[in-house]
Amino acid sequence: MLTEARARYDDLRPSERRIADALLADPETFATRSIGEIAERASTSTTTVVRFTRTVGYERFRDLRRDLTEQNLRQRLALAAVDVTSPDVSPGDGMDDIVAKVAANESLSIADTAATIDVDALTAAVAAIASARRVDLFGVGASGIVAVDLQRKLSRIGRVALEWPEPHAAWTAAAVLDAASVAIAVSHSGATDETVRFLRLARASGATTIAITNHADSPLAHAADVVLRTAARESTPLRSGALGSRIAQLMIGDCLYIGVVQLDADGAADALRRTHAAVDRTLPDA
Repeated sequence: MLTEARARYDDLRPSERRIADALLADPETFATRSIGEIAERASTSTTTVVRFTRTVGYERFRDLRRDLTEQNLRQRLALAAVDVTSPDVSPGDGMDDIVAKVAANESLSIADTAATIDVDALTAAVAAIASARRVDLFGVGASGIVAVDLQRKLSRIGRVALEWPEPHAAWTAAAVLDAASVAIAVSHSGATDETVRFLRLARASGATTIAITNHADSPLAHAADVVLRTAARESTPLRSGALGSRIAQLMIGDCLYIGVVQLDADGAADALRRTHAAVDRTLPDA
């Protein structure tokens, strides 16, 4: 819910922003307060707290508090494991602190994504990829690295998977897909124009469209048949989309890959043996 509060912050009413401010400033204290206490401290009504609860994805306030408590616990454990008190990197941090905080942030991105991923959506995405004639993937910048990683994995098990390195190539490829194809788009914000256009073109061509994004109410998510949502933490100016979001996206890519492997374990094992042999330099030339 922290991710959702940040994503929707600019669209909130002033009274709801005060609630979001309290949540983001001190999630642990927020999780211990009642609706009435939060309303009083935010100088608003309990009705506004209920509306805010629904805005960030919960029907009941107690469900928000439960998930927030679990998220707070994951953060405490992650920070304790690397002996830091905050996951935020500061300009004065030494290299030891930087290593510890980056490790904590990336661990939290993975843990939060694992805790919130829609398993039904993941299952549907795996089934679509496994039965597809071809899979086309596209992302810009750091998200493009994730697309390349998944394309390489799928190719190693004999799937026809294509990653497009620039927008025009991606768009023209998407325009000639069909119902036997799958298009996967990767974008942390879900608002990257080039990536959104790719998925919209693919959907118009009849392909099954899959979005990997941090924001469920984004243009990319609205262009997707299946949305696989990350819960990455990008909360300070010193952290870009190349850190927490990328590691969470890679995790989802790995889940997709393993899911496809499980649906055809024998075929995947044979393909992996053959591709490994192709690059094994200890073997004599044919």
